[in-house]
Amino acid sequence: MTNLTGSNLGDGSAVGRQTEHQDDVSQSSDLPEGWVKVALSEVVAVNPKHKDLEDQVAGFVPMALAPTDFNGLLNYEERQWDDIKNGYTHFATGDVIFAKVTPCFENGKAAIVKDLPNDIGAGSTEFYVLRPAIKDISVNYIFSVIKSYEFLQTGAENMTGAVGLRRVPKKFVEDFRINLPPLAEQKVIADKLDELLAQVESTKARLDAIPAILKSFRQSVLAAAVSGKLTEEWRDTEIRSWHYHVLKDLCTSISDGDHQAPPKAEKGVPFLVISNVNNGEVNFDKVSRWVPETYYDSLKGIRKPQLNDILYTVTGSLGIPVIVKTNKPFCFQRHIAILKPDHSKVNYQYLELALKAPDTFEHATNVATGTAQKTVSLTSLREFNFYMPPLEEQNEIVRRAEELFAFADKVEAQVNVAQQRVNNLTQSILAKAFRGELTADWRTANPELISGDNSASALLKRIKDEREALDKAIKSAKKKFVKKVSTKKVTTKKAQDTTINKNLSPVESVIADGIANKPQEIFDKLTPSLSMAEVFNEISKLLNDNKIEEKTVDGITGFFIK
Repeated sequence: MTNLTGSNLGDGSAVGRQTEHQDDVSQSSDLPEGWVKVALSEVVAVNPKHKDLEDQVAGFVPMALAPTDFNGLLNYEERQWDDIKNGYTHFATGDVIFAKVTPCFENGKAAIVKDLPNDIGAGSTEFYVLRPAIKDISVNYIFSVIKSYEFLQTGAENMTGAVGLRRVPKKFVEDFRINLPPLAEQKVIADKLDELLAQVESTKARLDAIPAILKSFRQSVLAAAVSGKLTEEWRDTEIRSWHYHVLKDLCTSISDGDHQAPPKAEKGVPFLVISNVNNGEVNFDKVSRWVPETYYDSLKGIRKPQLNDILYTVTGSLGIPVIVKTNKPFCFQRHIAILKPDHSKVNYQYLELALKAPDTFEHATNVATGTAQKTVSLTSLREFNFYMPPLEEQNEIVRRAEELFAFADKVEAQVNVAQQRVNNLTQSILAKAFRGELTADWRTANPELISGDNSASALLKRIKDEREALDKAIKSAKKKFVKKVSTKKVTTKKAQDTTINKNLSPVESVIADGIANKPQEIFDKLTPSLSMAEVFNEISKLLNDNKIEEKTVDGITGFFIK
């Protein structure tokens, strides 16, 4: 994800901006008809818990199994619930999970939870979990919000904590304001996003495969160059005057860096290490050490790099040749060898091709010795054997190889641009979805599905009413309980157990465990099978039928079977 700063903006942060005017639902003038702008916590529960579930097979999701692609598959391990219920984040089939810690958050690690064993699971404590307040809300729409640039960008800006352990605050998630469409339109948007983003992901997958193809192409060019196939028609199809040569006969000297630790200096001559050359070119921008000029002057000529010499890594990231393209003085550690080609015998660019060739790299790996770090000794390096043409053909091979490599570089640059455009396209499509642009024609054709009782305002009121009804049920049950305990002795748990009907409703099944259960806890255990409204209606009916009661046991208030 591009342009994610991860910085904390303090009082001017997105949290401050998000929480302004949160008390009232806004019908902004720039929103489509029937839409409202709301805080995310008004339509989802953040980090709900499973409680008192029996031991059973469940899904376990460590952070490594969470995908980053929009349509990526969430994998899981099968574990017993008793082994993962403590110390991990709980979730269920139908929830949205996403990483809250850097860099996983910025990378977009998120998924819709699907098809868990027994529909329950747990995972990394670095996940946030979002559960729609009612099951009608499109989980795909909520997931799309989490994957949007605005959410990722402002979330990264509001991270808190130490460097390397920065996290998105829960308050930011709860207060993040979203454009909420009516229920029917949420589904239409989700379907359109599935279709469009599947095409984007397919294109992205094809683009992502091209770098590997180009790498294979470059290796093929190298193999063809040093085998004679690249110029077989140039020399009239037959290999003439190709002979084997050992490397030491093609160079005036083969040496390495000083084996003694050189003196340090604040400025002076750059001192290169493996990381300065392991990308195939000399990188002076990341030099972190310098030596005095007097030290450089004291080196033997064979250890002083000159234009068109070749550096060769012999330890660690071994087998990487790099042509020196400057006369600027520098020196280097002993893990780097320096080859000074004999230009009367070998084209230095051809020698680089020969050192890069797959067979040479394989040979270097085979002759390397050591345990912690494999090293190619100078003795072994000097005996590297190459099958080589005369200088005239070497020059032609270099010319042709450079043309092919330039072509590959051009394709690679085009792919990089295309990949960036595809990444931007995903966010562009999401932005259009959240502005209602993907469904403008649908709204025109279906005005009855976005107005009145079908509007987002009506949906929000429904959620609010259901939540308030649950609160009222608690207060009402408390009043009934206070009245009853004043006239009747509370029965013991043992007495309660003998009166429990074996044919229990879903709510009764939860309450029958003999542990104080609050309405929200009952809803959490039954979702996504029952909506908040269905849970509330059953609680109210059971109270009216005098089948359950609310009381306080051991200081905990909740519902019990009568």
